[in-house]
Amino acid sequence: MNILLVTTEVEPFAKSGGLADVTSYLTKEWDDQGHNPIIVMPKYGFIDFQKYNINPSFVTLAVPMGLIEEYATFWIGTLPGSKVPVYFIEHNDYFNRTGIYGDSFEYSDNDRRFIFLARAIFELAKAIDFTPDIIHAHDYHTAFAMPFLKIYYKSQKRFAKTAGVFTIHNLAYQGKFNPFKSMELSGFGMKEFYPGSWFEKDGEVNFMKIGIMFADKITTVSPTYSQEIRMAYYSEGLQQTLLERSPDLIGVLNGVYYSDWNPETDNLITQNYSANNLKSKLENKYKLLEKFGLNKEVDDFDIPLVGMVTRLTEQKGLDIIKYKLEQFVAKNKVRFCLLGSGDTFYIDLFRYLQSKYPKNILVHIGYNNELSHKIYAASDFFLVPSRFEPCGLTQMYALKYASIPIVRATGGLADTIFEYDNVSKKGNGFVFLHYNSDDFEFALNRALELYKDKKGFEQVRKNAMEADYSSSKSASNYIQIFNWALEKV
Repeated sequence: MNILLVTTEVEPFAKSGGLADVTSYLTKEWDDQGHNPIIVMPKYGFIDFQKYNINPSFVTLAVPMGLIEEYATFWIGTLPGSKVPVYFIEHNDYFNRTGIYGDSFEYSDNDRRFIFLARAIFELAKAIDFTPDIIHAHDYHTAFAMPFLKIYYKSQKRFAKTAGVFTIHNLAYQGKFNPFKSMELSGFGMKEFYPGSWFEKDGEVNFMKIGIMFADKITTVSPTYSQEIRMAYYSEGLQQTLLERSPDLIGVLNGVYYSDWNPETDNLITQNYSANNLKSKLENKYKLLEKFGLNKEVDDFDIPLVGMVTRLTEQKGLDIIKYKLEQFVAKNKVRFCLLGSGDTFYIDLFRYLQSKYPKNILVHIGYNNELSHKIYAASDFFLVPSRFEPCGLTQMYALKYASIPIVRATGGLADTIFEYDNVSKKGNGFVFLHYNSDDFEFALNRALELYKDKKGFEQVRKNAMEADYSSSKSASNYIQIFNWALEKV
């Protein structure tokens, strides 16, 4: 099957969250399964093209944008660890910037940037003589690929039998823009924009709605999230749209590419270990604490270490843990290690807490892949208290590294983490249902009680490491959905 995956993020080239991991592992798995995937993404200014051996094609693309054509070229590379071709669309005005979307406020021309990207993929496919069976678009940034396929390119032989699949990674980010600009740039014009049209939501062009309405199949990144977003509380205002497409809306649980995330072979951690050799995990804990300036001769290294690798946003549950966590830290009940970036409020908050408790709150602001591996390997527990969580990969990484997740039961967290029962010896983590600080506190206390029980804690760690959320399962599920999508063409 020929699969053209269009995205704004791919690990290791450009990453702001789990989207980059998913697009990377899916294409690797499809390649391993005998399919023919390619990736198309923007050529950002911050990508190290020399490091990844990415070279110019010297081919110019004419990309229709409203009443005019704009021009781009593309560069060609390969996804590390695979044979998957990656094509980087070069347009310096749009993509030669320091960020992907604009931090912390999005770039004001994101509609223009991403309409251009969605249109350029078709011209690139023609230039490289690629006939896709599937165009797989991810989140609002690539949503316009779906109407472009159905309206502009379906009449062309190359795309006549191509199906479009749109994946929602996070419904909260919808891409809402001024219709007078976006509709003209897309070429559809204001004649297609009216109350109730597939392009309109609350008087704005809504990219997310467009992707949902024009796709042959729509997926989300976990079964529970696919059900949650049909309810008003989680639908972010798109409940009616999602209910309208409900028969074509399918939840596919994200997975872990265990070739990259395995403590037995991970070369980014201090000491490799396995379920049968968990004592070696301690070396990772001790080395991480030393990295943050602690001294084993003076400081207690055996305090339970709670890790968190996250975007610093309200969605991630930071508002319900900030005060409770301080209470635990102040009494030396836990030590907390955070890696993340995001909202200034939370950056300032955790830097303040770090200054107040320099030996019990360890903070690194920014993105650091190597440090994230070290935190998973070092932590005794791993915190994911999200208000909502479409899927989450961090809790799956934590399981493999025997860092026991403490999560709220929502989205993919509810699909992957199950309360440990000391009687049956089943379960792989600690779960709280209601989004409030008291429920979080109760879950953390349960975890700390088990930490004192050496046999019980060893058992939950073994249960965690035995959990299998392989990305190969996820990739196979997508192939099934692609086949269903092709039946609609």
